[in-house]
Parts: sequence; C-alpha cells; structure tokens
Amino acid sequence: MEDEEQQLLKRRNIQQESVNAQNYPGVRPAGIEINQENDNTNKKGFTGRLALAMAACTMGSSFQFGYNTGIVNAPETVIKEFYNTTCNERNHPEDYCDNLIVPLWSLTVAMYAVGGMIGGVSAGKLANLWGRKRTLLLNNILMIISIAVEISSKYAESYEVLIVGRLIVGVNAGINTGIAPMYLSEISTVGLRGLCGTFNQLCITLGVLTSTVVGLNTVLGRSDTWQYAFGVPLVLVVWQLVALSCCPESPRFLVIQRQEDLEAERALVWLRGTTNVHKEMQEMIAERDAQRREKQFYVCDLFRDPELRKPMVICIIMHLSQQWSGINAVIYYSTSIFMGAGLRESSAEMATLATGAVNSSMTLVSALLMDRLGRRTLHLTGLGGMFIFSLILTSGQIYQTYDDHNWLGIICVMAVIGYIIFFATGPGAIPWFFTAELFAQGSRSAAVSVGVVVNWAANATVGFVFPILQKNIKAYSFIPFVAFLGFSWMFTFYQVPETKGRTIEDITALFRVKDIPYQQIPQHSDSDSESQ
Repeated sequence: MEDEEQQLLKRRNIQQESVNAQNYPGVRPAGIEINQENDNTNKKGFTGRLALAMAACTMGSSFQFGYNTGIVNAPETVIKEFYNTTCNERNHPEDYCDNLIVPLWSLTVAMYAVGGMIGGVSAGKLANLWGRKRTLLLNNILMIISIAVEISSKYAESYEVLIVGRLIVGVNAGINTGIAPMYLSEISTVGLRGLCGTFNQLCITLGVLTSTVVGLNTVLGRSDTWQYAFGVPLVLVVWQLVALSCCPESPRFLVIQRQEDLEAERALVWLRGTTNVHKEMQEMIAERDAQRREKQFYVCDLFRDPELRKPMVICIIMHLSQQWSGINAVIYYSTSIFMGAGLRESSAEMATLATGAVNSSMTLVSALLMDRLGRRTLHLTGLGGMFIFSLILTSGQIYQTYDDHNWLGIICVMAVIGYIIFFATGPGAIPWFFTAELFAQGSRSAAVSVGVVVNWAANATVGFVFPILQKNIKAYSFIPFVAFLGFSWMFTFYQVPETKGRTIEDITALFRVKDIPYQQIPQHSDSDSESQ
C-alpha cells in the first residue's frame, strides 16, 4: 500500500510539473518525458471495473425506480378490490366506497411522485454533503422501510398504510433519480457519457418490465399475494450494498468538493484500468480552480444568471417533455387503457407486458445510437414519433366510442407500442443525463435537483389527473399530451444544442459565447475521450 501511495505521489509531482510546463512554454520538467501517445490508451475508457460500477449504481437505484413505478399497474384491479373491501368493512355506505376508489387510487399513484419531489429536492444537497456513492448506499434504508410498510398494509387492512409506503419509496426514488445519473456522468469518459446515461434508462425500463411480470395474476398479482410484489426490490438492496461498496467514489466529487486529489487519482486508475489519467486530473483541477474564483452559488442563480438561465429552461422543458408526453399515463394505467380499448383483462395484461419488452429492447438500441447520432437528433425523433402515435391512439379511442370493432382495439395497442418505441429512442433517457452535461460542477448539483423536482412534479400531475380525465372525457384524455408533444418538438428544434462528443467546458461555452452558433464549438473525437 505504501509503494502504491509513493507511486501516486510521484505521479502527482510529475503531473504538477507537466501543468507548469504547459503554463510556461519552453520550460521543460527536468528528467520528465511526457508520452502524449499514451494518453490515447484504451480510447473509450470502458473497462470491466467501470461496467461493475455502472451495474452497481443502476441496478440498485434506477432498476428499483422503474420497478416501483410499474408495480401498481398490472395488479391495479386486485388492489382496488382490497381498497373496496377495506372501505366496506369500515361500515361506509356502498355508494361512498364506489365513489372513493378512483380518487383513492389516484392518490396512491400520485404519492409516489410526491415522494419523488421530496427526494429530488434533497438529492443535490445530500450528494455534496455525503458524496454520490455514500448517498446511494444510505438511501437503501428508505427502501427497506418502504418495503416493510407496503407489505404490512395488507395485514393491517389499511389502504392508508400502503399510501404512506408509496410516499416513502417515492422519496427513495427521487434521491436515486437525482444522484445515479450524476454518479454515472462523473465516472465515465466523454465518449461514454451517452452510453452510461442510456444504460441508466435501460435499467429503468427493465425494472418496469420486471414489475409487469411480477404483477401478473399467474405470479404475485392475486388477491392473497399482491403485497409480496412490493418486496422484490430487497434483492437489489443487497446487491447494491455489496457491489457498490467495492467501487470508488466519483473522482470529480473527490477533487472538486473534497480536495482529495490522491484519492481521486486512485479512483480514476481503478476505473480506467491505466495509470495514464493525468489529463483527466488536470481538467478536474482546472475546474476546481475556476470554481474557487467564482462567487458563492445559490439555487436562485440558476434563474438570475443569464449564462445559467437558458440551460436551466432547456433542462426544465426536456424533463416536462418526458413526463407530459403521457408516458407515465401509459406505465401507470396501460392495463386500464387496453381494457378500455376492448381487450379482456388477461389480454390487457399481456399487451402491457409486450409494451414493457419493447421499451427495454428499444432502450438498448438507443444506447448503441446515442453517441453516434447525438442527443438532440434522437430526442427530436422520439418526440416526433410519440406525437404521431398519440394522435393515432386518440383517434382510435374516439372512433371506438362510435363503432365498437375489435380492429380498433388492435390499432390502439399498436399505437401504444409505437409510442413506446419512440419514447425509448430518446425522451426516455436523455433528460436524466442531459442536465448533468449542461452545467459545470459548481451549479450541476442544484440544476440536477431542480430537474428532478420538475420531473417528479410533472409525474405527480399525470398520476393524479389522468384517471380523472379518463373517467370524465374518456377517449379525449390523451389530447393534452398530444399538444405538449408538439410544443416540445418545436422547442427542441429551435433551442436545444447538441452535446455529443463535447466536454463540459465546451458545452457551457455555448451559453457564454453569444455570436458563435453551437455547431462551431469543436467536438472531440473518440481518441480524445480518455484525455478529457
């Protein structure tokens, strides 16, 4: 261990002399030969250890988020029966219980998102206070508590207990959705940021798909076993506690927040599988020095500072474009949507399972395309496709109210699947990691927190309002989503820059330099990824 420390300290001295050599041309560090070619070793920087860190982070946070988002979908009918039975056993009038079910179920769904808002508000602060890795590990305490509360609701014969459990697990999800993308973006190289961000979304979709399978009537979606479906994430809690404990803290956090350069270099060497990490260290040290020269940062500066206001508005609209596209109306209520389209309950469950499988498959395809086609292109493609298929779904539902044909139900199912395909192409993954790319370290945590809060607030709105819309305007309930998708596409086309292949410094420069179009800001090739 001492030999390793001496080697790293020696390398730190060499690195400082290299920085001096760059700052003072013509002065060469004595006895030091810098081999620039070695900086391109392992071009993309993808190693087995980086893969382990990605899996430890996402399977224990993003997968849980997706699972708990979708777990109330398939067993919706069974849980509503539990609500109705519980209400009747309290000697309430039958009409009262019948009228209570829809708002009570809406509250159950929405409280998960309200908890997400609470967790999102605290995510940035906790990330800077405890660190990204430690916060993710400690957040598992909330998951364990929520599992115990949700399972006990059946035995307590109390839907209030289940609603409280959904609130607690929502807080856990809000923290995870704020910190997991941040950790991933800070441990990856420039050339892998898109892959890491899309892998995060892939785990979310796999979580939704798993929850759909678990919630089937043939698995745990029965009246006597539905409560145990909420306990499945306990397996992932154990996984993250073991696997993430073996991984390092974010090197960027260690350098900029903790000034622990030696630990940061150790982390980079571990992640990259090479000792040629001094250029990454230089970039982080330069960012730390620049941050020290800046005034103290407050969240309100995101809206007061002209250089931060536009990226913050972009961040907010992109998060809204994800949620107000209607995606969680599909995830939360796809089974009831399909039943409303004329499918039997068993067929509706299978159609819901098919949408989850398509979502996961297309997210994997998106991961392969993200760093080739770019974030902006994929986001525009996704929003445009969702707009078209939302129109088809709405038209199919409207015509079905006048002419009840089986083929209209099939069109509605195909429209939902097409909608899911285009959601997974871009809008599903991009807003979560795009925010971390738009801001430098000093403002990143605050911006991510604001983005997470906006996302969860929009999520809560959809979760609570959609069943009420569905009950009152029925076939027309998707029209507000269609309108917002059209607006989001126009905004993205005219206002959102491409960030593919650019360093954080280059991206933030887009909002400082007023006279240079973003296309003229240089992009970095894959051979530069390791050095950045």
